[in-house]
Amino acid sequence: AEEEEAGEEGAKAGPSGAARPLKLKQASKAKGAPPKGSTAATIQYHKYDVAGAATWKAGEGVPYLFLARVFGTVEDEPKRLRITELMANAFRTVLAVSPQDLLPVVRLTTNKIAADYAGIELGIGDSIMIKAVAETCGRSVAAIKESLEQEGDLGIVALQSRGKQMMMMKPKPLAVRGVFKVLTEIAMASGKDVQTRKKEKVKQMLVSAQEKEAQYIVRALQGKMRIGASEQTVLVALAHAVALSEMEAKGKVAKGEALQEQLAAAEATVKQAFCELPNLDLIVPALLEHGLASLHEHAKLNAGIPVKPMLAKPTKGLSEVLDRMGQAGRFTCEFKYDGERTQIHMLEDGTVKVFSRNSEETTSKYPDIVAMLPKAMAPGVKSFILDAEAVAYDRVKKTIMPFQVLSTRKRKDADVDDLKVQVCVFAFDMLYLNGEPLLRKTLSERRDHLRASFTPIEEQFQYAISSDANNVEEIQDFLQESIKGNCEGLMVKTLDTDATYEPSRRSFNWLKVKKDYLAGMGDSCDLVPIGGFYGKGKRTGVYGAYLLACYNEIDEEYQCICKIGTGFSDEALQELTKSLDEHRIEQPRKYYRLPEGGNLTPDVWFEPKQVWEVLAADLSISPVHTAAIGMVDPAKGIALRFPRFIRTREDKGPEDATNATQIAQMYNDQACTQSKATKSSVDDDDDW
Repeated sequence: AEEEEAGEEGAKAGPSGAARPLKLKQASKAKGAPPKGSTAATIQYHKYDVAGAATWKAGEGVPYLFLARVFGTVEDEPKRLRITELMANAFRTVLAVSPQDLLPVVRLTTNKIAADYAGIELGIGDSIMIKAVAETCGRSVAAIKESLEQEGDLGIVALQSRGKQMMMMKPKPLAVRGVFKVLTEIAMASGKDVQTRKKEKVKQMLVSAQEKEAQYIVRALQGKMRIGASEQTVLVALAHAVALSEMEAKGKVAKGEALQEQLAAAEATVKQAFCELPNLDLIVPALLEHGLASLHEHAKLNAGIPVKPMLAKPTKGLSEVLDRMGQAGRFTCEFKYDGERTQIHMLEDGTVKVFSRNSEETTSKYPDIVAMLPKAMAPGVKSFILDAEAVAYDRVKKTIMPFQVLSTRKRKDADVDDLKVQVCVFAFDMLYLNGEPLLRKTLSERRDHLRASFTPIEEQFQYAISSDANNVEEIQDFLQESIKGNCEGLMVKTLDTDATYEPSRRSFNWLKVKKDYLAGMGDSCDLVPIGGFYGKGKRTGVYGAYLLACYNEIDEEYQCICKIGTGFSDEALQELTKSLDEHRIEQPRKYYRLPEGGNLTPDVWFEPKQVWEVLAADLSISPVHTAAIGMVDPAKGIALRFPRFIRTREDKGPEDATNATQIAQMYNDQACTQSKATKSSVDDDDDW
């Protein structure tokens, strides 16, 4: 049945089932100086045969083989801009021949079957996948494991194993829509014998797989496509494809600089829409029905759909704050609370939803917030989105408690009557009110809306304590107040000039001043443990040190940045050893960029699952570590010096860790300020 599901909307592959080769041509360089600041600035689309590249008839479903071939071409292409071009051309063909399949094509390309906030993820464990591949290909589990150790990629093992099989009958071709349907069913499956049912669905897709289809089906199921195309690249390719398709439909395709300007505008439109409404299930249909020109009217911020929060640039001194803010007119300082960044939504029907900074729904973690909010709302408030911090609060001592206390709260299905850790919500921004997005209003205006829409409730709902200071002495005094109040430092924000809310962007219009920086404790990063070293002496029986990595979002790989063994309590070492042992793997993943020499080979390897906050003294160029390799030094990476464990970041996924670009920027900022004989600036990646 599942074989029919995966192929039920498939297209004819041509005579005798043979598919025509994919026609994705190299771009030529057009005349004219393209505008700077966009991907379109150096990409040129020339004579690509949009309809001729299709291996199926108009109106039929897109064959999965077409998409698998695109994936193969993209994976073999080292140049990012060329990758964008290849993907955009493939999307153009889908738009021209089978536009009804654009959404599943884009979804499969991002390897996300639903929006992040939906909590529906692929990622079947190795044991089930190995059994499915073995049973499909007529090989033993032991043989598949042996091949996996050699290749390091179960997708390639599946491809090789399928290639050795003789087929009595040619299977029905897989279709994009059918594959997407089965992947969704697998991700949603639950109940009795769920693992067996998942395995059978996998097998039935693999039986029908041709050429590289098996490779990418297996990778998709493992949640690791690794073709070198990030979500942002897919958005750019989608924007270019729609823009070019609209021009072609009108018979007016711009050339040279005019084309680049239109592509850059399309890119900005789609990126902005995705920032405000991060759900392709809504954006792609809006593009198909209304086009680029009207996208902003049909894909905008809405209660119930979380946006990525606006982030702040860090500073290491109050003089730097004034240097940066001095040209911005009025600004405000707010206490920086040691809690969890929280986005609170209320829908028109009264439903309240709470989301983490990572767009994970945490409503069931905070039943007390849900129950409290209606009491704080002013009359006439029907719907809203708040940006706030949920902070552990001792109602007996009337004091803020550290994040470590909040982290002990039950993560899901908490009962409001059984809560041992109480929280107070400190609200500091309002993004949406009564059906109207407020993102393009100034912070001063948004703050007025916030304060008019809620009434503080002691120990439960408060506005972030703020001061519209304008000199070093006032800011210094306010910083000391924040520290006495058990806060981490200050947030400094422009009120009127360049004061709009920019989702997912780290902006100099928001600055953070943390007490750790002023004390000279160094940089803060969020890093992923990928390996463990057995402990000795007092640490016998646990991992005594770990190999940590940052994430390179461009190359989709984890790059090692330090070995860490300090900052751990005995209890933390026990807990981390136990939790990481659940994610042990025999060999490092192919997408780990490992140390070049040195005594840094771990005793045990881990899947990238956890994210840790780490403080360090500074950063240095390293001939051994590979973080941001090639970004600052052509052949060397960057390492953290004297790293110290702070805490586990449960609100972050591995791909949300501090990325290689940020590491390179941190180093450059540090080098720049050190050359001026001042303290180095920093760039950490906490909730801000």
